[in-house]
Formats: sequence, structure tokens, C-alpha cells
Amino acid sequence: MLIKVKRGWEMKDSLATPEAVYRNRRRFLQGMAATPLVLGMGPLLTACDDSSAADSAVQLAAAPPAADPSAGLYPVTRNPRFTLDRPVTDEDLATSYNNFYEFGSSKNIAREAQRLPIRPWMVRFDGLVEQPFEIGIDELLAKMPLEERLYRHRCVEAWSMAVPWSGFGLRQLVEFAKPTSGAKFVKFTTLNNQDVMPGQRASWYPWPYVEGLTLAEATNELAFIATGLYGKPIPRQNGAPLRLVTPWKYGFKSIKSIVSFEFTDVRPVGFWEELQASEYGFWANVNPQVSHPRWSQATERVLGSDERVPTQLYNGYGEFVADLYANKEGERLFM
Repeated sequence: MLIKVKRGWEMKDSLATPEAVYRNRRRFLQGMAATPLVLGMGPLLTACDDSSAADSAVQLAAAPPAADPSAGLYPVTRNPRFTLDRPVTDEDLATSYNNFYEFGSSKNIAREAQRLPIRPWMVRFDGLVEQPFEIGIDELLAKMPLEERLYRHRCVEAWSMAVPWSGFGLRQLVEFAKPTSGAKFVKFTTLNNQDVMPGQRASWYPWPYVEGLTLAEATNELAFIATGLYGKPIPRQNGAPLRLVTPWKYGFKSIKSIVSFEFTDVRPVGFWEELQASEYGFWANVNPQVSHPRWSQATERVLGSDERVPTQLYNGYGEFVADLYANKEGERLFM
């Protein structure tokens, strides 16, 4: 059933209720089974998060992650500029059932992902910058203005959620890196370590995971680096300790566990684009008018319910980003 969705960003703060009690799990799981996720090639599943599965929550309870040294930084102040048209997704849904192919192709990787070592964690800035350098994650966090933002998240598989990310604007990180005038793109790279990421032993994938943005996209005010989630450090399965968040794009652009920011004048080829360019391309902007080759993008299923709602162009963030794509009518914005 389609329901009418409010346009724009207006919503009373009281509706944004983090960690709401998740109800009707059985009906939700039935909805998951009905979702059109049957793919033509086994390995070519999409690379964004999904959510559900009580058994994953049990796994997490049985193997709690080690304490994060940055825990004392959270919660942080919420930025009121970024609001929602729907309640915040229950924390258990957003953190218990995830895609993270470095830890396997099953979505039930939350427990496996706890082996990810988040300290020490060095972040490299290189390419077309004034001076290449590395910095430790805690020193980087101390230099960045942390805040919380409520963002919608739209997966290319046609489901959606809404979560409270903590972190800082990617624009601030770009300024910190000091790119030269020749830089046109930012290339992001995930940790590559087969000893702790067994999925990287799968030779048919183009490891390490890579994604990219134009410099204009990277410095747009919506582009965000997430270091926390639900008022706590971001869990390993959600991309600790640094994850890209671009809410106007499909979720596979939101690369996890970043170790490198490279500034370049050559457009990067992303992980899924390299694997299957006809389905997963560089732009990946949410567009209900452009179907995925194997399913429609006109509607989406909101996690925690069986309801389908109309998908909005740019996931409803057009007032922030539409100008970035002027004069690109010849390119499919899905790509």
C-alpha cells in the first residue's frame, strides 16, 4: 500500500524517538522474505546495510565488542538543521543485520565483525594534497567538530531506514587535508586485512573496497563522516571507526572502515561499479524514475513495517544537492 509522504524536512522532534521498542518482528521478517532480493549472480549482492533478525541480536549479546576508547565523546549535540519525515529506526534493527562483505556474504555478520581491530587505526591522506600525512583516529577525532544528524538511508535494494549518525562534515575533513587546486575527486579506501576480514579472501571481488565522490559532492554540507550511531561509538558492523554517509545516494556509496582519503584528478571506479558497472555506477543518486535493471526504485519498504512509501528524488534531499548535477542530463543519475 502506498502512503502519502510529507515533502521537505518538517517534523516535530518528539517523533524522532531513538531506540523505539521494536514490535511485530514476525510480520517484519515475513516482509523481508517477500522483498525482491533474488539476484542473477550470487556474489553480486548490493553493499549497503539491511536490518532485522533476532538471531543476530543474540549473537551480539553473546559476544559484546571491546570497549571503544572514544566512548566518552558521545552522545553529542544534535544539529537541528537535519530532521526527518518518519520515526528513527529501532537501534536493534539498524545494528543487528548488516552487509559487510569483508566479513562474509551473509547479512548476519555482526558477531564476525567484532574481530575488526579499531585501535590502532591510522588514516592516510595523500594524492593531490599539499603534504601527504597519516593521523591516528583519536587525534583526528579531537580535531573535528562532532555533532549528531538525523538522516534517511535508502538502500539500492529498495528498503530504507532513518538513523541518528554522530560525526562531522566531510567538508571539514577535506579542508583539514588541504587538497591542491588540481584535485577533482576524493577516493575512499577500506581497510584491507585478510587475517581479520575473511571475506577478503574471496578472489572474485576487487578488494579493497573503494568508493569516490567529486570534490563538489564531498564538500556539500550533507556529506558526512560517521564515527558514532545512536549516541555511542559506531559499531564495527556499521563501519567503525570511520564511515562515509551520503544520504542522497544509494547505500553502497557509504563506504565503511575507511583508512585512506586520496585526492585525485581521475574519477575513481568504485567496488561495485568495477564488479558490475551496468548495475552499480559512480553517481548512485536515489532516483525513483530510474529502475535498477532487476527491480523498480519507485517505492521503498520502511524497516520495521510492511508499508511501502514513494521514493523521493535524491532521497528527499534535492534542496541541498540538485545543483550538483546541473548539465548532467545525459548521464543516468542512478549511475
